[in-house]
Amino acid sequence: MRMQSYILLLAGLIGINACKADKDYSTPATDNPLERPAHFPPAHYTHDKNTYSQAGFELGRKLFFDPLLSANNTISCGSCHKQNEAFADAGNALSKGIYGKTGIRNTPAIFNMAWNTSFMWDGGVNHIEVMPLSPLTNKVEMAETISNIVYKLNRHKEYPTLFKNVFHRDSIDDQQMFWALAQYMSNLVSASSRYDDVYTGKASFSPEEQEGYNLFKQNCSACHAEPLLTDYSFKNNGLDYQFADSGRYRITRNEKDWGAFKVPTLRNIAVTAPYMHDGRFATLEQVLHHYADSIIQTPSLSTLLIKNGMSGLHLTADEQRKIILFLQTLTDTKFLTKDGLSQ
Repeated sequence: MRMQSYILLLAGLIGINACKADKDYSTPATDNPLERPAHFPPAHYTHDKNTYSQAGFELGRKLFFDPLLSANNTISCGSCHKQNEAFADAGNALSKGIYGKTGIRNTPAIFNMAWNTSFMWDGGVNHIEVMPLSPLTNKVEMAETISNIVYKLNRHKEYPTLFKNVFHRDSIDDQQMFWALAQYMSNLVSASSRYDDVYTGKASFSPEEQEGYNLFKQNCSACHAEPLLTDYSFKNNGLDYQFADSGRYRITRNEKDWGAFKVPTLRNIAVTAPYMHDGRFATLEQVLHHYADSIIQTPSLSTLLIKNGMSGLHLTADEQRKIILFLQTLTDTKFLTKDGLSQ
């Protein structure tokens, strides 16, 4: 299920309380489900009127993996967002949607979404409670109408009771459906990698991993800001001179955004290949080579990728290798294998 949309909507603004650093954050806590990792900043999405419950999370999970939400009952959100691949679609540059159709953008990983200030590669949606509208109705993804999904849910043998137990209404409407999906997606939290152990003082990097980390901080962290490993901005990172996909420009119509795409988190990056908005790079080695020596300079290229008037980071092969060693410490095996997150 690729995330493509050009809908601009309001987003939540306030944060959520933190908690103890040694907790397993790969599933909501039953005692206080909105606890967040102590080393994370306050979350952007705080549920507001969408009161969280474990039953709501489980209902959202059921919806996420149910092909009933597609036009021909064959494609679910989980078809292209697999837990062991950090809820991405590893191995596929462009995923297959309904009737085998293919879109134009790579499937992004889905986790730590409560911290996102916008969604989709172009930021066309900025509220998690309506984000599923795009893939559900996109002609090459799930191709369904919201009204027909609601109709099917109300006629289902299980969903009316499940929804009533969570939202205490006599019939299902689209708001409840989006709320349930938001409860599930916003509480897929990945914060238990070895990097997190080092960040919180419970472990250490190997000497080469530490060198890679130092190089990362010098060259990459301006966009991939710690500890979430993204600043949620949009950047033209020098992939093309004339972009077939204009990216953020489609939303803002600002020439400075031509070819700019959302900076993805690098968490779990080692398991989510291929990379970039169109999945053009199959390996991390190819990604590092691009940033080191293959950036194309255009008027909208991010100034962070220009040094001494030259485009590119100019990293040696050994420096690239060490950065990749660091990136591999961002894999959260607990999150990828945790029971209760998928069906």
